[in-house]
Amino acid sequence: MKILVTGGAGFIGSHLVDNLIKKNYSVIVADNLSTGKRVNLNPKARFYHLDIQDKKLEAVFKKEKPAAIYHLAAQMNVRKSIADPLFDARTNIIGVLNLLENCVKYKVKKFVFISTGGAIYGDGVKIPTPETATEAPISPYGIVKLATEKYLHYYHHQYGLNYTVLRLANVYGPRQNFQGEAGVVAIFCHQLKNNQPLFINGPGRQTRDFVFVADVVAACLKALTDKKPNIYNVAASRENNIQQLVATLQKVSGRKTPVKHRPAIKGEQMRSCLNYQKIKKHLSWSPKYDLEKGLKETWQWFKEN
Repeated sequence: MKILVTGGAGFIGSHLVDNLIKKNYSVIVADNLSTGKRVNLNPKARFYHLDIQDKKLEAVFKKEKPAAIYHLAAQMNVRKSIADPLFDARTNIIGVLNLLENCVKYKVKKFVFISTGGAIYGDGVKIPTPETATEAPISPYGIVKLATEKYLHYYHHQYGLNYTVLRLANVYGPRQNFQGEAGVVAIFCHQLKNNQPLFINGPGRQTRDFVFVADVVAACLKALTDKKPNIYNVAASRENNIQQLVATLQKVSGRKTPVKHRPAIKGEQMRSCLNYQKIKKHLSWSPKYDLEKGLKETWQWFKEN
């Protein structure tokens, strides 16, 4: 089976590509390397240095004829989406429509979309949040993720395209970028490695649901087997505040750099924790990593790279 992974040189995408190749799938990667890195690319994957908005994308479909798509390529910076919603929409909506039109034309069987949990549900929802919660995104980033989900519903209804949406909690692990609007775990690991203070925005009582990248990849692989359209949360369903995260990281790293507080970020979500019972019931997926185990592997990678 031939699979196209958009964003396959990125953090989650490259781990997914590695695992697909281990399972003997033929893998094609499309990535414009705006945030992905060549060093992450698996040499056994066929690589196209290409933006998903590019009309040349059709040539990839025509030549490779993938049976399934994992769509991870995205403008993923929430603050950038607020500062420049037009750029965000061009990348995340025009890009996905280019993909979907080619999926219909070249008879792709399955589309797995990597979406987001916290940015779609917003604040004021039940914790842990189930997939049935009312979506109330408060950023252009969250809005376009939700719009993509609605486009998938349309393409299924209109053309019969089977799809799975994975709404991820806060993913962390090896290869995560510490620059820009990166995951807080990657930022803290970089600061610890360089013996810099750990900077917390606000008092540090804001909570996140941290899920390890290997668990996310396992959910991606199971999504390929889903016979009909579904939306699933992928999470650990454990609420940890940023102060708890710092304490656990300092424990696993053995480093006690000072902790400093900066002003809170206006509009930052205060609580985020997702319920994963639906994917557990439908696809027998549940996370294997607790936070301490995942942070140990992440810290080890940051130390060595």
